[in-house]
Amino acid sequence: MDRIKRNDKGPAVEDVQQRLVAADCLEEGAVSGVFDDATVAAVRAFCVKSGLPAAEEVDEKVWVALVDATFSLGNRTLYLRMPYFHGRDVRELQQVLSALGFACGVIDSIFGAHTEDALRKFQLNLGLPSDGIAGAYTYAAIQNLHHSWVGKAAIHEIVHLGFARAADVLEQNALCLFGTEEFARSVASRMSNLSLATNPQSKILSADSLLVAPDESMLLVHIVLPEEEAVQKVPRVSYEDEATLPLRLEQAIVAARKATSRRIAIELPGRVWEDAGEGRSAQHFAITLLDALCTALSQSERSA
Repeated sequence: MDRIKRNDKGPAVEDVQQRLVAADCLEEGAVSGVFDDATVAAVRAFCVKSGLPAAEEVDEKVWVALVDATFSLGNRTLYLRMPYFHGRDVRELQQVLSALGFACGVIDSIFGAHTEDALRKFQLNLGLPSDGIAGAYTYAAIQNLHHSWVGKAAIHEIVHLGFARAADVLEQNALCLFGTEEFARSVASRMSNLSLATNPQSKILSADSLLVAPDESMLLVHIVLPEEEAVQKVPRVSYEDEATLPLRLEQAIVAARKATSRRIAIELPGRVWEDAGEGRSAQHFAITLLDALCTALSQSERSA
């Protein structure tokens, strides 16, 4: 490309100035279409801010950096490629995913393997195709969850409600817990027993304890193991990272309630928790999951 330099005029200069404004290096009122002293100073400041050699004109390297710095989330489709996508929109995506409980590693504005992995987990969590591509459907899902990430820090401090203090939540939310494998059914049954012991009027019940078939008002919660295949379009929440489990469950519940099939899946890490036997492991998973579910249900009601 031709260099854009001092005293140049026209649409190309105005484009550069608009991007410098978006990069917080130039005042909006300084956009004139003339490459003046203010623009020279802004280009120099942008280069320093971006780790480039200080320059007073726009060559190809500066232009590419300016373009990257002024993409907003949703402006382009992002995915893992070589060379990596990088820019402000990638940083925004990393910040959103981290605030929603999907760690991207270092927030560095580079769409690398850690970002792709976090994106795939987010998509799976909402029942979207887990292709690692941030496109229209993914951006729409992110926007639908804006209340959960706008203004939130990357590391979420989750305040657990605790099912023992969630009598109202247990009574007001109808959930059918079930598993298709013996260990998963045991976890579902234990969760149901715990909820009934906390509140005899609880509507969070296992399929085995239901006297009639679940109706359309019930949210179906399928407890699954890692080897069980994901059901298409059903939000699938990974048990990993207990600290953010309620937040990720909340997102899945909100998505399921808007879908035709009111169903989510929760994937256990396996049949064994630490060095405990199967029975103790099933009880640990049941306690942790019921606690997280109650917190998620409480939060989803507030944000509805």
